Amino acid sequence: GTRKIVDDVFDKINKAEASIYVADHPVGLHLEVEKIRKLLEAGSSDAISMIGIHGMGGVGKSTLARAVYNLHTDHFDDSCFLQNVREESNRHGLKRLQSILLSQILKKEINLASEQQGTSMIKNKLKGKKVLLVLDDVDEHKQLQAIVGKSVWSESEFGTRLVLIITTRDKQLLTSY
Repeated sequence: GTRKIVDDVFDKINKAEASIYVADHPVGLHLEVEKIRKLLEAGSSDAISMIGIHGMGGVGKSTLARAVYNLHTDHFDDSCFLQNVREESNRHGLKRLQSILLSQILKKEINLASEQQGTSMIKNKLKGKKVLLVLDDVDEHKQLQAIVGKSVWSESEFGTRLVLIITTRDKQLLTSY
């Protein structure tokens, strides 16, 4: 009764606080968000849905990804928006990105010994959950591999629903993955 209501309200407050700033004047954004929503609905029975948003710098890829993330995060058990993947991995390494993801999902500070440990831990900790991941500004395969693994997890391995949204300037990166 009352405990369930309190938990629901607390959950909504936490999710509202976790929403990401989108833009001051997002002209035409709702049309693009609607296209992605339809793609997500079409693939809702798949174990894994990957949506790529590509284009040159400054066209609004990240803004679109943030809007979609905010709109859908409460439909998932866990969600994480990894911003500036290219810059973060160049500056701090892939292990740092993995730690950020795991810390957000597990809601506690995670320090990893290696990238291999990170990839394995991500796979194990997300098993059996419905998860939304956004990887913003990806420019190399190794960044995807560090988060998602060498190949996309099969339904039997993962046992869950993973929605992966990737923004990149490199269309080839999406088609080859």
